[in-house]
Amino acid sequence: MMPMQTQQQLNRGAPLRSAGVRRGLAPRVLATAAPIAPATLAEGISEHSGLKHLPEAARTRALDRKANKFEKVKVEKCGSRAWTDVFELSRLLKEGNTKWEDMNLDDVDIRLKWAGLFHRGKRTPGKFMMRLKVPNGELDARQLRFLASTIAPYGADGCADITTRANIQLRGLTLEDADDVIRGLWDVGLTSFQTGMDSVRNLTGNPIAGVDPHELIDTRPLLRQMEAMLFDNGKGREEFANLPRKLNICISSTRDDFPHTHINDVGFEAVRRPDDGEVVFNVVVGGLFSIKRNDVSIPLGCSVTQSQLMPFTEALLRVFRDHGPRGDRQQTRLMYLVEAIGVERFRQLISEYMGGEELAAPVHMHSDAPWERRDILGVHPQRQPGLNWVGACVPAGRLQAADFDEIARVAEKYGDGTVRITCEENVIFVNVPDAKLPEMLAEPLFQRFKVNPGPLLRGMVSCTGNQFCGFGLAETKARAVKVVEMLEAQVELSRPVRIHFTGCPNSCGQAQVGDIGLMGAPARLDGKAVEGYKIFLGGKIGVNPELAKEFAQGIPALESILVPKLKEILINEFGAKDKTVAA
Repeated sequence: MMPMQTQQQLNRGAPLRSAGVRRGLAPRVLATAAPIAPATLAEGISEHSGLKHLPEAARTRALDRKANKFEKVKVEKCGSRAWTDVFELSRLLKEGNTKWEDMNLDDVDIRLKWAGLFHRGKRTPGKFMMRLKVPNGELDARQLRFLASTIAPYGADGCADITTRANIQLRGLTLEDADDVIRGLWDVGLTSFQTGMDSVRNLTGNPIAGVDPHELIDTRPLLRQMEAMLFDNGKGREEFANLPRKLNICISSTRDDFPHTHINDVGFEAVRRPDDGEVVFNVVVGGLFSIKRNDVSIPLGCSVTQSQLMPFTEALLRVFRDHGPRGDRQQTRLMYLVEAIGVERFRQLISEYMGGEELAAPVHMHSDAPWERRDILGVHPQRQPGLNWVGACVPAGRLQAADFDEIARVAEKYGDGTVRITCEENVIFVNVPDAKLPEMLAEPLFQRFKVNPGPLLRGMVSCTGNQFCGFGLAETKARAVKVVEMLEAQVELSRPVRIHFTGCPNSCGQAQVGDIGLMGAPARLDGKAVEGYKIFLGGKIGVNPELAKEFAQGIPALESILVPKLKEILINEFGAKDKTVAA
């Protein structure tokens, strides 16, 4: 029988059931700003508890009998402990001083997510997905090569995905190797800390920032500064390790709204003030996808200047931390707090947490002239004369170690050695001189990652699906590519149609954003339960966004059924022509 943790061990934050004394790295002292009203440790609260940064009212909610399981886990030991525990656990496993079976499951399956490690016990026991932070989706050649070296040792188990937050997830990692990988990430300017659980997800912006002829502002330096502020330069900021739920934050700099402010918890929309020409940011809040609810963001009724952007974001996180609900896990996203106290009170609290700083009224957005959202795949002239960006389609966002190396080589040879990854799971090469374009486009890399893919492949997005994710009700990535290829062989389209595949109602593949969305769901075939999908239609992005609405359900995932159904939709709803019918 495995020994159980004692209360003394829990108070010490011990990561192992069998370990009575903590060993390993000393806790890191974080250089962060103090809260407006710092919480003091109440009697009986361990210094390792997730309660220590919460004011009394928030502690009461976290300790309430109706609080969800994750709140109880955080009360017992703050997720920030993973930032030292991960090094200790890795070392103990390598030294043979503990066994996998002796580990505290709350640490392995929950707390390690604060270090960016997600145990995929249902699909790949003992293997982890590691999620990174890649602000604005920008990576350089050195970082790309490090990522290649990280997954290469795992062979077929090692791969990576570009995500719908313009981020990278590495797959196949073992806990024994985690310490070296984390240190290696820090060395190249990346981190995995605070990429999971109740923290802020990857910060997204304009994937062509800095080269975009139509941008109002370069989002990259703003997001780098925000990243450093929120996460203590990649080492983790303990003060924000116990939010009620995750937060998605983005900055949009054009009418294209490349980072989808309408589905982010917090969206900053760049706009130029008419009186003085200064670029400021209108604020929208509350966008979310979840099992229980899908909703678009709403205006907060204010704008912030560039100098206010960081203090405002920091204050908003504190307001959410101190006042957000901690009961039903499915009702703890930011929108629920905004609705509970009202937009005006929420805005007022942020102002108070900023020291009473006044927030200006929102600015009328852009010209009312029509604007068609740009497709940034292909070759496009930059705002810098003689230079181009080249957008390449990465089918379903899946990358192997060799792909990282090849992308790095091409970026150095033809561009400036950097690339951008997008919320559509593709890759953008920037600063390519006109004279280098013919040779670049002839590279073998672009035979697989096409610069001018077909009208369906270019807009296809997919979550991980049930290949790796335990929540997945259906396979997505490989099937998505196959289905799209079959459809492109059978129909002719006059414009791209965006098809989003997601494996479950959590909608990591953002089915409600696509022109067509497919969501993993139960289905029956000949009286037997089979993998299937719900189908959504009508998602719009950019100007006047809308969420897609459910169109059909219980559609079996077999290509022999799914492809004809989607073909029918493309013909009836999107004006496709059937290429298999003789003229």
